[in-house]
Amino acid sequence: MANYGEQFLSKIVDNNDTQAFIRYGIEDSDFPTEAERKASRFVRSYAEQNGGQAPSYATFVAENPDITYIPDVSDSFDYMARQIKSLSAKIQVKRVIETEAQEAFTKLSGEEFLIWLRERTDGIIMRTSVRNKIGTDVKKDIDVFLREYQNRKDGKSFRVWLSKFPTINRVIGGYLGGNMYTWYGRSGRGKSVFTMEEALEAAVQGANVLIWSMEMPKFQWMARAYSSLSARDNIVQAEVNGQVFAAGFENTAMLRGKLPEEFEEGLHSFLVGLNESLAGTITLRAVDDKDFDDRSLRALEADIIATKADVVIIDPFYYLDYERNTSKTTGGDAAATSMKIRRLTGKYGVVTHAITQADEIKDDRDEEGNRELNPAKRAEIKKTKQVLEDAAAVFGIDSLNEEGRGIISLGKGRDGGEDTEVEVVYLPNYGIVREITIDTNANKFKVSI
Repeated sequence: MANYGEQFLSKIVDNNDTQAFIRYGIEDSDFPTEAERKASRFVRSYAEQNGGQAPSYATFVAENPDITYIPDVSDSFDYMARQIKSLSAKIQVKRVIETEAQEAFTKLSGEEFLIWLRERTDGIIMRTSVRNKIGTDVKKDIDVFLREYQNRKDGKSFRVWLSKFPTINRVIGGYLGGNMYTWYGRSGRGKSVFTMEEALEAAVQGANVLIWSMEMPKFQWMARAYSSLSARDNIVQAEVNGQVFAAGFENTAMLRGKLPEEFEEGLHSFLVGLNESLAGTITLRAVDDKDFDDRSLRALEADIIATKADVVIIDPFYYLDYERNTSKTTGGDAAATSMKIRRLTGKYGVVTHAITQADEIKDDRDEEGNRELNPAKRAEIKKTKQVLEDAAAVFGIDSLNEEGRGIISLGKGRDGGEDTEVEVVYLPNYGIVREITIDTNANKFKVSI
């Protein structure tokens, strides 16, 4: 059987190519014998002290008498690296099974053991993979571009999920797969409502939507969702402040179990028909789910894979189990978490809506107790500013529930639209959250549906 470790080391000496260790990610620990590991350490040390040069054949043999030097190796570095990594993977797995796994199996629960085993095997896969190509050659790999172009033209690999609010579609072109969007506002101003509307809009278009609702119980979230979805179907008419709106089932009445009897029948019919009328799917993970203890990004990734999610709602960001703060800086754990979410978003091509908090403002009411709409600014984002940096666009929101008004302010747009504001009819109790547009002919406001 060929000894690929000895061949790899011999070829490095023959070719004077110590960079092969780096190009193919070969570590000392990848070699199966102590003699090979010692020889690997010697070659690296020699290179560090001699400007990257490999030792001569004579020096290599003299310093490593237990290694068989093999001249004129014709196999490629890539091939030998793969064989070395393959054997290294087997050895590492064998070591885990025979030693660590026994102890972990005894101490951990079944679910904890599976998570631990997945982490250990994922680590081995990462350490023993070999790259044979770095990135994409922009001049030569035109077939990659043309293939993706055709897939996007055919709607196979790329989706833009349109916003419910026409102005957002106009200024940023909707929500592009692979991008993260951050929503922020002060407490109780409607962050969950606005992002729910975008989630429902995506599901209406056929998206698989994953909701991580870490503040709101599932019955409350579902009641709001059913109110909004039924409003889209013009289930009922509601008169609010003298204006008549096409509305949905009243949210508060559903929460209290107090819908009028005739509306209960209509609600039942509406819910039965959702399976046919809603093009996409919505998978809800809520704060009161007994199996929702793990809020780590690994668990989020597993849910994205399992649900084949196109759109993900993280409500709110700061209730996630943060990544470890390796930077040792204030807020480093939140920043690391945001960056990891951004990577997951790109890896799976999903649209991610992440909700975070904005600083509260004192004395925001006048002497009569009135308050004006005042969407939060970028500088007021709490927890970490990294969620601003990682987002393709950020939205500051505010609402006056008692007046039925709301606003969305585009605080940053990678594709333009910064400082654009969207005025909204905000009556979530009736499922009505819609943009107001101006009818210039009649010089009056109307609801854009």
